[in-house]
Amino acid sequence: MKTGIIGLPQVGKTSLFKILTKAHLDAGAAHSRDAHVGIARVPDERLDKLSALYHPKKTTHATVEYADVAAIGQQALKEAAYAQRLREVDSLTHVLRAFEDPAIPHIGEINPVKGARDVEADLIVSDMVQIEKRMEGLAKDLKKIKSDDLVREHELLLKCKAQLESEQPIRELELNADDKKRLRGFAFLSQKPILYVVNIGESAELGKDLDAAAVRYNLAEIASRPNAGATAICGKVEAELTEMSDEEAAEFLSSYGLNESGLTRLIRKTYELLGLISFFTVGEDECRAWTVPRGVRAQEAAGAIHSDLEKHFIRAETIPWDELLDAGSEASARSRGTLRLEGKEYVVKDGDVMHVRHSA
Repeated sequence: MKTGIIGLPQVGKTSLFKILTKAHLDAGAAHSRDAHVGIARVPDERLDKLSALYHPKKTTHATVEYADVAAIGQQALKEAAYAQRLREVDSLTHVLRAFEDPAIPHIGEINPVKGARDVEADLIVSDMVQIEKRMEGLAKDLKKIKSDDLVREHELLLKCKAQLESEQPIRELELNADDKKRLRGFAFLSQKPILYVVNIGESAELGKDLDAAAVRYNLAEIASRPNAGATAICGKVEAELTEMSDEEAAEFLSSYGLNESGLTRLIRKTYELLGLISFFTVGEDECRAWTVPRGVRAQEAAGAIHSDLEKHFIRAETIPWDELLDAGSEASARSRGTLRLEGKEYVVKDGDVMHVRHSA
């Protein structure tokens, strides 16, 4: 899973990227037109508790790949290389400035909802240009031969064009599986799921301010639309947390009325937006989180571990993570009857612990 971090100048998106990925960028790299790519570990208290039970040699969290691109805008989107970097990601994280800081200049009024709408308009224009170019080519092709595929593509692009002309992104269109497959190659920017991240200033009641940010800055309505969401962080506080031990960070967060960092909530929101869940494998060698789409069946989930497990799948021993912790061991869970044997059609739940039986 790869997420593109976008935003207008001076909103804190590169700072967020560095905090998420622990990347070290010098001043020159931070202002480069090239994309910065890094990996962020997904915090998961469930996996940590399972590791405390098994004491494995290795604990492996799920990860998210983030790409930080240069400041977005119509001119930037006209650059083929810039637009292509965004087309390669699965979702967008749009950082919106809501903090006041005289040391960090900002052109015009600080208005997060305006920033969100302005960038959305730029994405829509970019997609419209792409559709018009393709439809010109389609018109020529349809004069030569009227295949069912070309006709359906033309109809679908007309539907997308009408959506964009109404100033609405493609992500809000109702599309069936076949339509989504046909559009996949275009990688339309306004079709990508989007998470709005409000970067607020430090305050004495930061916990309450983070919870209220979407409503306070009038983002609740656009964040409630299909394939969109919103969360908030305080970049200044998150930067300070990276310099602390786990114990210091917990105490620091508590002083603000928080029990988790904004980054944890951001990553969780990204998971929700993309329809992803985590299941776990556990043992003395390794405890590990695996990322799969919500609604995936057990045999397909086994393929996330190794293709041979999917091919030679027989059964999956399955138990919710908290029930395993309560039992204290798999043997105890088995005697209680809470460790179940599930077939290939079983729909994996978020937080399941699975052991795949196979014939390989």
